[in-house]
Amino acid sequence: MEDLIIIGGGPGGLTAGLYAARSRLKTLLLEKLSPGGQVLLTDMVENYPGFPDGISGFELVDRMKRQAENFGLNIQNQGVVRLNLSAEKKEVITDAGPLETKALILTSGAMPRKLAIDGEERLTGKGVSYCATCDGPFYRDQEVAVVGGGDTAVEEALYLTRFASKVYLVHRRNELRATKLLQERAFSQEKLAFAWDSIPTRILGDGAVQGIELKNVKTGILSTLQVEGVFVFIGYDANNELVKGQLELDAQGFVITNNDMEASIPGVFAAGDIRSKLLRQISTAVGEGATAAFAAERYLENMT
Repeated sequence: MEDLIIIGGGPGGLTAGLYAARSRLKTLLLEKLSPGGQVLLTDMVENYPGFPDGISGFELVDRMKRQAENFGLNIQNQGVVRLNLSAEKKEVITDAGPLETKALILTSGAMPRKLAIDGEERLTGKGVSYCATCDGPFYRDQEVAVVGGGDTAVEEALYLTRFASKVYLVHRRNELRATKLLQERAFSQEKLAFAWDSIPTRILGDGAVQGIELKNVKTGILSTLQVEGVFVFIGYDANNELVKGQLELDAQGFVITNNDMEASIPGVFAAGDIRSKLLRQISTAVGEGATAAFAAERYLENMT
């Protein structure tokens, strides 16, 4: 039996693994793909402390992984099929067989909702982005499009006006869903233009984004915006399939925890984008991963 199993190898999971390994807990981190999560989609990370010139997402994750492994963290590429969770027993069913653990940290993350249109997948990381805070500074004096009409879309569009020369906000309705205060700020921002009643149908470009094709939902007329970046903010979906019906989730499906990152079942913790929280960034995931590992260590000490 493991002392601790961590599910997910993003920044939160790797940090939790680092802290747990340094505490000499018998720890296993399970990641079905390559460690790194969404960070691997970012060419350059400029807002993570300690790297004044920025660092590639791949290199940052590679450093985190190597540091954790240097302290003895066991990382295995296994997909998790099912969890059986209770206060007494925590069973992790992987595609390689069942495992048991005394404590569990869930760092399975969340995925931005996709437009599912031509060009989106091909140009992700090459002009298509799901994080203005991460990638906005790359678009200084360029024109970009933001897809969405809620709080996040408007907030990110306003953030992008710090860098871009023009930001087009594309929304399928003729009014925003964002709060009135955000709407007032958006309408007063000279760099913001609005493409109402429009949905994206294609993202144009070969090696990089060169434009976005829109369809007016009322008239059916197609038009093209010549932009160099497309930012998609139509919501996030928590990777919560393993814990639905077992852990308490918020209305959006994210795991609810206390300040110690403990979920609704004792000994089960969550960190990173899977958590119900305000900000989803590498820095917040790292802090939560450290807290979850420390809390898990205390939980294990109290078991004996």
